[in-house]
Amino acid sequence: MNTDIVAVIGFVVLFILMLLRVPVGMAMGLVGVTGYGYIVGMEPALKMVGQTTMRTVTDQSFAVIPMFMLMGAFVSISGVSRELFRAANAFMGHLRGGLGVATVLACGGFAAICGSSVATAATFSKVAYPEMRRYNYPKSFATGVIAAGGTLGIMIPPSTVLAVYAILTQQDIGKLFMAGVMPGLLAILMYILTISLIVMAKPGFLPAGERRSWRERLASLKDVWAPLALFVFVIGGLYGGLFTPSEAGGMGAAGAFILGVVRRRLNLAQIREALLEATRTSAAVFTVLIGALLFGYFLTITQTPQKITEFLTGMGLGRYALLAIIMGMYLVLGCLMDAMAMIILTVPIIYPLILQLGFDPIWFGVIIVMTVELGLIHPPVGMNVFVIKSVVQDVSFTTIFRGVLPFVGTDLLRLLILIAFPAIALWLPGRMG
Repeated sequence: MNTDIVAVIGFVVLFILMLLRVPVGMAMGLVGVTGYGYIVGMEPALKMVGQTTMRTVTDQSFAVIPMFMLMGAFVSISGVSRELFRAANAFMGHLRGGLGVATVLACGGFAAICGSSVATAATFSKVAYPEMRRYNYPKSFATGVIAAGGTLGIMIPPSTVLAVYAILTQQDIGKLFMAGVMPGLLAILMYILTISLIVMAKPGFLPAGERRSWRERLASLKDVWAPLALFVFVIGGLYGGLFTPSEAGGMGAAGAFILGVVRRRLNLAQIREALLEATRTSAAVFTVLIGALLFGYFLTITQTPQKITEFLTGMGLGRYALLAIIMGMYLVLGCLMDAMAMIILTVPIIYPLILQLGFDPIWFGVIIVMTVELGLIHPPVGMNVFVIKSVVQDVSFTTIFRGVLPFVGTDLLRLLILIAFPAIALWLPGRMG
């Protein structure tokens, strides 16, 4: 059978398996091994499974994933999210829409030490939503701003998704983390501006909270120093070249553990819970990663990436038109699958095309993550929306999507800004050694 037909059958079977709710990593591994075995033979295909698995779990560069997962677990369980929200609320809560601004700021701070969009959305559904409802914020706005703020988890470093993209494309993880800083800050600023525009357009739509005294405001900052110090320590060490990304993950996890114990926010039961959570999450990521690598061998032997590149470049479209097609594909996929699975599945296919079109691979990493972010809140199926719905039972999907639509528009504008001005993402990495 022609290898092109085998590749098409492989993709069809892969999507059928995913629609049947087979875990993405398992589905990719099964299709990859079967397809590779059909073309080359089952004996080398089965040998490839053992070799790929062992090489992946013992590769030191992959240690960055469980280490940052553990750091995020320690931080999440030790209650940092509530401290960040309390401090932001003390300064901003008295303004109209101020609790929304406080939520965005707290989500940004939490994202900087957590690295997971789903975890950020789930956490602030418990922390910020009850507070906004207490001051009669509309359900649509309250859930919409949490869904949007949650997307910061995979942009602001340390980001697991950016780390996996770097591993797949053999790019410098530290430079990719630095590339996410300015776009992440831009996202926070534009979300706050969006809330301000909503307040201006509908003066009575968002209420104001109670004004706190300066004594209360300054007191709220005493609990924020720890996560801030941890972020500066990890990212500053990466930027300054003091340690590698894997070492940064280890230092971050150790720092989060020490801060949690010293501040009496972690007991033995919570430490065990954090270790189990990080282990489960890392195992899930590695399962998808190994499955993707096996599927990647199948793609390589069928020359699918090269053929797709030849086909798209042969269409006679400009490189930005092709970039628009790729981003459109990610928006559609964002409605169907998890961000990590999306990156792992598509990057080996798309990356050769990006290089041929002359785009900077570091910049494209940021663009692709931003597009995936948008898919997390984009109707009709946004992963963050489902997460919030699972936590906040009394709100319908329609209500959440109605609240998130202004932020979808903001994200589209931010994408256009990053495409027009790549230096926003590339300035910090360009200053690294």
